[in-house]
Amino acid sequence: MRIVFMGTPEFAVPSLGALLDAGHEIVGVVTATDKFGGRGKKQLLQSPVKKFALERGLPVLQPRNLKDPAFVAQLEALKPELAVVVAFRMLPEVVWSLPPRGTINLHASLLPKYRGAAPINWAIINGEKVTGLTTFFIQKEIDTGDIILQREMAIGPEETAGELHDRMMVAGAELVVDTVKLIESGNYELKKQDDSQATPAPKIFHETCAIDWDQPVDRVYDFIRGLSPYPAAWTTFQGKQLDIYRCKKEKAAHELKPGTWQTDGKQWLRFAARDGFIYPTEVKLSGKRKMAVEEWLRGLRLEELQGRG
Repeated sequence: MRIVFMGTPEFAVPSLGALLDAGHEIVGVVTATDKFGGRGKKQLLQSPVKKFALERGLPVLQPRNLKDPAFVAQLEALKPELAVVVAFRMLPEVVWSLPPRGTINLHASLLPKYRGAAPINWAIINGEKVTGLTTFFIQKEIDTGDIILQREMAIGPEETAGELHDRMMVAGAELVVDTVKLIESGNYELKKQDDSQATPAPKIFHETCAIDWDQPVDRVYDFIRGLSPYPAAWTTFQGKQLDIYRCKKEKAAHELKPGTWQTDGKQWLRFAARDGFIYPTEVKLSGKRKMAVEEWLRGLRLEELQGRG
């Protein structure tokens, strides 16, 4: 089948590769424009999808404006039967309605749950035990289209957003290939989404990542792993931002004010939550590198072994 693929980050690369391996003709790859980054932001960086597409000799399009008539004309000239979207921007109708067999999207949740930009993060933050992947036909409202296939995935009790992301990246590629196979056969049934069951998964900002220690310890624990490794949950430690990537939890009664920290100065650090303690095991203090908490504590000069975050 003649397919236009649209995606940008690493999450989308296995899906593009799987479509190629399945024998589909990728007539074009649409991805983000190159951006300056690296040291001093002087290096022009290509998206992971662009790098992969060029390695495989695929034509790449990088429109700044998806409504640009010149870009739409380029798409029409490719004569795609189907468009496949994995981790890309919101598409205008002039683009998603162009292929005769439609435009499908891979979403990292069991829609209609967790519609939005950060479904993996919010599923873990909210303490979900099960999430999944959905392929659906794109419609006007974001993440609302008719469902083609879904696949459930359990969330491990200690799993971080990064670890779940990597598992979904692989499983998602398989689901995309299965979905395209169904569409090619014409033998599939669509399922409408129940909007009353929808939950949001909005974009996450730095302010969103501040830890509220006046929460049950289970909530704080899920919050930390749901934001690890990026953008990372953070708190204040002796006036500086402390990012916490991994931690352990302990339910325990105490009379400490939430956010109070204690340490032996050598091996452990803990913060008081409402009904227990969080023990960070991997951290990064502002201006420093990420490291195990024992190594980090060895490099600190602590005058006190207890304080407020």
